[in-house]
Amino acid sequence: MPARRARAVPLLAVSALVIPVLAGLAPTLFTGGAATAQSAAKPQAEPRSPEGKRYLSQPLVTSIYTADPSAHVFNGKIYVYPSHDIDVTTADDDLGNQYAMRDYRVLSMDRIGGPVKVNPVALDVKDVPWASQQMWAPDAAYKNGTYYLYFPVRDKQLDKNGLGTFRIGVATSKSPVGPFKADPKPIAGSFSMDPAVFTDANGASYMYFGGIWGGQLQRWKDGKFDANGSDTDLGKDDQPALSGKIAKLN
Repeated sequence: MPARRARAVPLLAVSALVIPVLAGLAPTLFTGGAATAQSAAKPQAEPRSPEGKRYLSQPLVTSIYTADPSAHVFNGKIYVYPSHDIDVTTADDDLGNQYAMRDYRVLSMDRIGGPVKVNPVALDVKDVPWASQQMWAPDAAYKNGTYYLYFPVRDKQLDKNGLGTFRIGVATSKSPVGPFKADPKPIAGSFSMDPAVFTDANGASYMYFGGIWGGQLQRWKDGKFDANGSDTDLGKDDQPALSGKIAKLN
């Protein structure tokens, strides 16, 4: 497994990225008047880490290490589904043995910038019958009264290095913070990680997921898909390619 990150850090509140989406939940961020003018006249000191480094914003939490956040709004409340890193002394290697991610914790808040609650364990690896270790980036969805947690984790079919294959599982709960109950088997045919779920306006849902040992670059020539693209990738970085992005245009 290629090195993923040197060390987990507290999850940052990247409010600048989510404000346009969640503006309806935080109207005070956009109100004017005397209070706003007074704040502008007396700027507060810029927040910094204990080492003096600048935050994009304040960390959401500092009591646990987190990464890979997926944020959702359910019933007017914000829920963040991150992976949960545990600080261990295991040496870094290409197999990812340094990533001791054994469970998921859901963060919740009533508004951007408000108090953040670290909820109890939502799902533990020991409660997933087919899983062995490394619970990476999850995502969540809701439909018909049930909350779904999609998560990647290594299975128990160990290879020569003593590691299982990454598969994607699903767990359900009646609460957005869990506890979630995992299905007894992973999603059939899933051999990857980092799922993201999108539900279209017509109710159809789609899952997007990442790779492990690098992506696959598929090239287009003259507006047509080149089935031999994988044989022509090296040394042709200036050629057009189909990238892993999705956008819905009005």
